[in-house]
Amino acid sequence: MNLTKNTRRAAAAALTVPILLFTAACGSDDDKGSSGEAVVKVEGKAGEKPKITVPKGAKPSDTAVTKTLIKGDGATVKKGDLVRLDFAAQTMKGQNLGGSWTPQPGTKPGAPRTQLVSEVTDQMTQQMLPPKVMSAVAGQKVGSRFEIEGTAKALIGEGLNPQSGIKPGDGLVWVIDVVGAKKVDKKAKAEGTQAAPESGMPEVKAVDEKAAQITVPKGEKAPKDLKEQVLIKGKGPEVKAGEGLIAQYTGVKWEDGKKFDSSWDHGGATAFQIGTGQVVQGWDKALVGKHVGDRVEIVIPPKLAYGPNPQHELAKNTLVFSVDIVGTV
Repeated sequence: MNLTKNTRRAAAAALTVPILLFTAACGSDDDKGSSGEAVVKVEGKAGEKPKITVPKGAKPSDTAVTKTLIKGDGATVKKGDLVRLDFAAQTMKGQNLGGSWTPQPGTKPGAPRTQLVSEVTDQMTQQMLPPKVMSAVAGQKVGSRFEIEGTAKALIGEGLNPQSGIKPGDGLVWVIDVVGAKKVDKKAKAEGTQAAPESGMPEVKAVDEKAAQITVPKGEKAPKDLKEQVLIKGKGPEVKAGEGLIAQYTGVKWEDGKKFDSSWDHGGATAFQIGTGQVVQGWDKALVGKHVGDRVEIVIPPKLAYGPNPQHELAKNTLVFSVDIVGTV
């Protein structure tokens, strides 16, 4: 999907990641772990950057070990839920493996952190956590902090990238804060009477469980500035910067009206962090402040889409999106 600065499935790529730790071949196996003992010491409160200390001479378990450090009082996360996470990762030798606690370049003081928004699954996706680590989120409560540690072989398996410099027997540790979780209806959409398009705006026709049909007005020049219109007004809470926005969307190119992506083509409603630079600027500018239940049409000029990335296939295109905001996490 071409929603983010690179692709939707690489949305978390803006997180600080010094090395590519695992490859697309990474997958989960039958080893659920937890038979060993945690040896790493973690200090700090949930919501604060953790301090990770490895005792001298400590050896990693050859099975994955999960330990709840702080038990939250929110809902219990289930497989298939969409979650928003803070995380820190390192080797037991102290090598940083990335996380959400390091401010991104250009981040303004007080701005929301770049966090990981993803589905809880034990399958490989374009995310920052190996499947075994991601699947360990299931069973935790919102507000909890937990760690998962073990050898690279135990946590990553055959998907370990040999170019990372990490060996199968090296110890790895992730500390994860469960910030939010939401069960999502993949077929969810905005409900209500749709407004007619304003002058110069494309027409949007919603189709049940299929990509929306977006018709660009003939002979109309693409706008040079961001244009937006709320087509259906929702009654849900306001979308705030830093939240994970759950959306049903379709995108077409203004120039030829051809669809280049839709959530319906990828199984339905999906989520990403909004207002932190994880998506194109036009999305951040248009969707922060809208409400759950809204259907929003957005026309994004190249300068607020992929224009800053000349190598992108859509770098010269004005993009038109129909976005149904179906929830937040």
